Amino acid sequence: MSIVSQFQSPEVEAQLKRQKKMATLSSMIIAMLVMALMFLILAFVLLPQITKDVPVIVTYESSRPDEEQDEQKKVKHELQKKPTPPAASLARVITSNSASAVAIPTPDLVTDSPTLEFGSNLDFGDSWGDTGAFGGEGGEASFFGQKVKAKRIAFVIDYSASMRGARDQLMRKELTKTLKTLANGMEFSLIFFAGPVWQGGDTVIAEKKTGKGAQNFTVKAKSGGKFEWRSKGGANNYEPVSKSKVQKMEWTVASKASVSRANRVVEETPLVFGTIWDWPLQAALEMDPQPDIIYFMTDGSAGGRSLDIAKDMGRTARRKNIKINCVALMVPKAREGLEELAKRTDGQFTIVLEGGKRKVVR
Repeated sequence: MSIVSQFQSPEVEAQLKRQKKMATLSSMIIAMLVMALMFLILAFVLLPQITKDVPVIVTYESSRPDEEQDEQKKVKHELQKKPTPPAASLARVITSNSASAVAIPTPDLVTDSPTLEFGSNLDFGDSWGDTGAFGGEGGEASFFGQKVKAKRIAFVIDYSASMRGARDQLMRKELTKTLKTLANGMEFSLIFFAGPVWQGGDTVIAEKKTGKGAQNFTVKAKSGGKFEWRSKGGANNYEPVSKSKVQKMEWTVASKASVSRANRVVEETPLVFGTIWDWPLQAALEMDPQPDIIYFMTDGSAGGRSLDIAKDMGRTARRKNIKINCVALMVPKAREGLEELAKRTDGQFTIVLEGGKRKVVR
């Protein structure tokens, strides 16, 4: 028996056992609290990493027409819900409606705005590209109230000396207004006539008057070449000297620059002597590619041959499926021939009266 046990009473020994149990229980409680605290700390540290959203990298995918509107709304909603942080303003955002496992980087490229004047020379009639470069599906035009829809329009316009005064001013004002409304990509051609026939922008040189009271002309084409016109007598009997070398008319693609140059030509081209119908109409009908619509405007008849010319040109135009819209500018005496020409080609015919008032005949 130990010396300690000799002096311990039963009460003391019982108290020691109770203290030992309390110490053990306290140790267990403290250990459990420590463990709980550690789990709580770990939960705060690890939980955000576990629940963090992984960004989805997306690529472009075309949508069907019937889904396009819904998809645009969905993308707009997502962008509003999750705005791009300030740091992302330096990069482009690629959005779509489908996810991809591959990221496609989009470099920041800055390009200048395209210009329709690219490739255009300073001379009227020159233009860059073909009709397809501008859309090329045609457009609408209106000349003296005659509205059409076409891809190619030839304006065959009377620049004879008898146009001086109110007729001349009205013609130039209406033609420039019409050209300004042409859609980019439409093709047009300015064919002017009096005694000679020439492309807008060409130079017409008047020679000395002949003994028959007429005046001969030489046309210097801006595209190169000279074309001589001689009269057999009078204002309505002009013909090219070399019929095998009749000038070929050209198309111009409508753009802001080409229309601006064309309007300068319309305003600055002087009037000359004579009035013929057959050669300017034939020049328009023989263009390649052919026009859809011909606007034919004159202030005078072609003499006694007006009706015959209208029938002949009308047959050719109808065979080629080309409509000819006719405008009689303050000259009722040309009505018979112009109405016949419009009728044969299923075109329109308008008489412009004094003061610019219009009378629609067909």
